[in-house]
Amino acid sequence: MTESAPILPPTADALAAAGRALAAGRLVAFPTETVYGLGADATNDHAVAAVFATKGRPRFNPLIVHFAEPDAARGETDFDDRADALARAFWPGPLTLVLPRRAESRIALLASAGLDTLAVRVPRHPVAQALLTRCERPLAAPSANVSGKISPTTAAHVADSLGGKVAMILDGGACSVGVESTVVDLTGDKPRLLRPGGITEEQLAAVVGPLATVSTSAGDEARPSPGMLASHYAPDLPLRLDAGTLRSGEALLAFGPQPLPGAAAVANLSPSGDLTEAAANLFAMLRTLDRPGLTGIAAMPVPDHGLGRAINDRLRRAAARRSG
Repeated sequence: MTESAPILPPTADALAAAGRALAAGRLVAFPTETVYGLGADATNDHAVAAVFATKGRPRFNPLIVHFAEPDAARGETDFDDRADALARAFWPGPLTLVLPRRAESRIALLASAGLDTLAVRVPRHPVAQALLTRCERPLAAPSANVSGKISPTTAAHVADSLGGKVAMILDGGACSVGVESTVVDLTGDKPRLLRPGGITEEQLAAVVGPLATVSTSAGDEARPSPGMLASHYAPDLPLRLDAGTLRSGEALLAFGPQPLPGAAAVANLSPSGDLTEAAANLFAMLRTLDRPGLTGIAAMPVPDHGLGRAINDRLRRAAARRSG
């Protein structure tokens, strides 16, 4: 059995060791405000390839590249007025922009999944910021878990999913947002919302106007953004949405002050009905309920506005029929 990677507090020594590991082409898991990321030197083709291999991630699913500050992202992509406005409003923070890739970009082509665009963001988590500043390189960093499974929001989740496949895991506590970043495509005439997340559509529209939305695509064609696979974020147990009753042996993923009675196990995303609290708890509670002895997970309805759209997006993908 492979020994699990060390889980380290983000001390100066640990950050220095993480920087050395990344410079050597190794993988380091680190916290962001959204979920824990599986970090690799985004300019190193072999390191980026190791991310795909470690996650078992399809090659057609691109990676988000993380930067310490907006000007570093501008050096690799073409910003327009809309990108500048969104960066001023929401960076650092849980927003990813898909932009045209500069011809002289240093980012490994594999990170783009063969596309002429790059998905870029500037995270606000202090440990992510410290690591990016320390290692002095952009980091390709999808969620630090096996592809398609529940995203990690604690260091322990990373250890459970990836074990000894990374050099180390920097422990920054539980992620405050708890769902992945919002992804906006700015390569066309109208901004497109590719993935709902920690920044709501309403917040975005207040800056750049109405956004077009993109439905999940089928097949193996290249997608402009991570998180667009139909089946994603999936627990091992079957997940049933919008449950109004419970079936025998089902666990309940509840929302609000009145959970359905009769569940074999219960985890309540937010007893008070707070969507921010629910988003932060989503992946951790799915993991809690995804265990032997249960027949499935029934999810109560979550309001489909604000952060509720991101929560429902993840739940729909987690419940989708899986290939294979």
